[in-house]
Amino acid sequence: MTSPMMQQPGQAPQTQWMQAPTTPANCPPGLEYLTQIDQLLVHQQVELLEAFTGWETNNKYEIKNSMGQRVYFAAEDNDCCTRQCCGKGRPFDMQIMDNAGREVIHLNRPLRCDTCWFPCCLQKVEVSAPPGNVIGYIAQAWSICVPKFNIQNAEGQTVLKIEGPCLTCSLCGDVEFQVLSADGSAQVGKISKQWSGLVKEMFTDADNFGITFPMDLDVNIKAVMLGAVFLIDFMFFEKEQNEEENKLTMI
Repeated sequence: MTSPMMQQPGQAPQTQWMQAPTTPANCPPGLEYLTQIDQLLVHQQVELLEAFTGWETNNKYEIKNSMGQRVYFAAEDNDCCTRQCCGKGRPFDMQIMDNAGREVIHLNRPLRCDTCWFPCCLQKVEVSAPPGNVIGYIAQAWSICVPKFNIQNAEGQTVLKIEGPCLTCSLCGDVEFQVLSADGSAQVGKISKQWSGLVKEMFTDADNFGITFPMDLDVNIKAVMLGAVFLIDFMFFEKEQNEEENKLTMI
């Protein structure tokens, strides 16, 4: 267990990192943290420039365990032109780093459509751990009324499915996406966009998410599930010009 950290009066709170467990055999470096976790909390950092001007900046996220200890830090790697011109539909690379600043997971989202009218060119994110070693994909499934995604392994086989609600706008409550077994018959987890309070919801696009999955789930699939949080955030909760689109999903 991480030892308590002493804080001097007047100092900013120090970040507590989760202590790295022993790396199991055949576990990609950096994913050993996920072997002891069945829940993650993802907190997007508030960017003051974006909040006051509406000028889109690279997204940054803290990823914590249920004890509030930081497990990873995620940072979008994108250029200014792409962020301003493409908005929430923008392609991106996401670097997910451990407490040593080592990139352990890499996400790549190419530029694609996010509408049901183009089923041949739906969203897909490639997940690598370590960078260059593909471990899985998040693939949007064609659907008219509700958002659906397939969690795939490195061979492109569907391992889990994600199904969201018809309306993804936050009305003073959480928005839940169910994580289902490959055949869709049983719920095995969920991804929740958590209500952050009226002021934060209205004036920023800094979102909080919770994700749960089985403890014994393969660590590679846990990493892919984490990647699904970022795709869901960009597709449904990223504001453009600080205005949330309250509309029927996927239409």
